Amino acid sequence: MLIDFVPDGNLYPFESRWFESSAGRVHYIDEGAGTPILFCHGSPTWSFLYRHIVKDLRDRYRCIAVDYPGFGLSERPAGFGYTIAEQTAVLGELIDHLRLDGFVVMGQDWGGPIGLGAAVTRADRVRGIVLGNTVFWPIEAPANRAFSVIMSSRPMQRRILEHNLLVDRFLLGELGRKLSTAEADHYRAVQPTAEARRGLAVMPKEIRAARPLLDGLAREVPAALGDKPALLVWGMRDMVFRPKACIPRIRTAFTDLEVVELPHARHFIQEHAPDAITAAISKRFP
Repeated sequence: MLIDFVPDGNLYPFESRWFESSAGRVHYIDEGAGTPILFCHGSPTWSFLYRHIVKDLRDRYRCIAVDYPGFGLSERPAGFGYTIAEQTAVLGELIDHLRLDGFVVMGQDWGGPIGLGAAVTRADRVRGIVLGNTVFWPIEAPANRAFSVIMSSRPMQRRILEHNLLVDRFLLGELGRKLSTAEADHYRAVQPTAEARRGLAVMPKEIRAARPLLDGLAREVPAALGDKPALLVWGMRDMVFRPKACIPRIRTAFTDLEVVELPHARHFIQEHAPDAITAAISKRFP
């Protein structure tokens, strides 16, 4: 199924583009010219999350932001499992379709493993890495694993599917008054039905189920990408990926890493501090 929603051109002033992946029809935007930057969202968001950053950078960079299958305006393909491994493969297909070379990949939340997973097998084409509030190793924190167990239970899966829990409670619950009513509606409108939310329901399960993939990334990222110029933009008030636990480990993976702390930002840093992220990217990858 495809999502019957047209974003407001004032809020999302980009041309929608489409790629026929092996899994189904994938929506993305491709704005501007210059060094390509591939923006990878997490859950339960979509490319709308990067709207401020794309608007600010597209006069200097080629900004590409994708919606994974099951998210945003992309198709909800029959038979697709919505696992991190499957999403990584689709992203890799898009990179190859666009013939990206010398590109920077930015990932936040699940966009970190998905973006890095596609990048490690194309390391010779990667110019740099930007990470924000993400991990690329098995998630062992008790709170995160408890969240996975609870959200994978039948009652909570029903709430995710039938009541859009992840968007209304976790995304919009955090962002609160930061978003206008219209902006909040753009996050809701791309997940309008239980059938449309099947991809959302898989993500909490992947905290535990994606361990083999994350085990591999823990080895592959330092080996394949560890010498690339890297930038870390981190919301210091994130309760999902706590800075004291995550930043030191990321430092060990990259030999040329700059860290920009976002002192007042929580998990969804693109909404909390887009200007600071834009400035950090512009400085790191002039």
